Amino acid sequence: MSTTTGRRLRADAERSIRTIMEAAERLLGENPAATMEQIAQAAGVARATIHRRFASREELVDTMTAAAWRDIAQAVQAARPQTAPPLVVLHQATANVLEIKTGWRFALAQSTPLGAEAQRIYGEVMSACDALFARAREAGLLRPDVDLDWTRRAYMALLSEAAHGAPITDDVDAVAARVVDTLMNGIGV
Repeated sequence: MSTTTGRRLRADAERSIRTIMEAAERLLGENPAATMEQIAQAAGVARATIHRRFASREELVDTMTAAAWRDIAQAVQAARPQTAPPLVVLHQATANVLEIKTGWRFALAQSTPLGAEAQRIYGEVMSACDALFARAREAGLLRPDVDLDWTRRAYMALLSEAAHGAPITDDVDAVAARVVDTLMNGIGV
């Protein structure tokens, strides 16, 4: 993590920020109107500490959203999208991202436009997704005439609904398999 000046933060400062974001995710998920003071209390830090790290509630939420998208980008890369077989990547990336999305429900459910950092990372994730679906089409897993933009949008909708529609009570791998199966085979007979 770095400051807005680009300098690397000390390890204790990074831990403090992570603790604040985790408390904010938990508290704002329960009460979206929670104040910065309530978030500081939930994080176990002084109110001055939270205000030193985040100038406003909006900056805190922007930082949380960027952190969530950074975690998603790492989860996608962990699935080896350039080298593993496309169907394996799709399943593994789906399972990885479901794990991340369930931990960042509030941050990823924001209806406000993404901040610059989150927007940049989101673009990278969408590019990786597009490249994966292009590889899947080249491998004959998708029809040659399939609209890859529509495929990505349908996949993202399935993934979002699986992560945020209801709590995941099944094994994450089982939910990932259901998402991939629905995308690849539909729900018809």
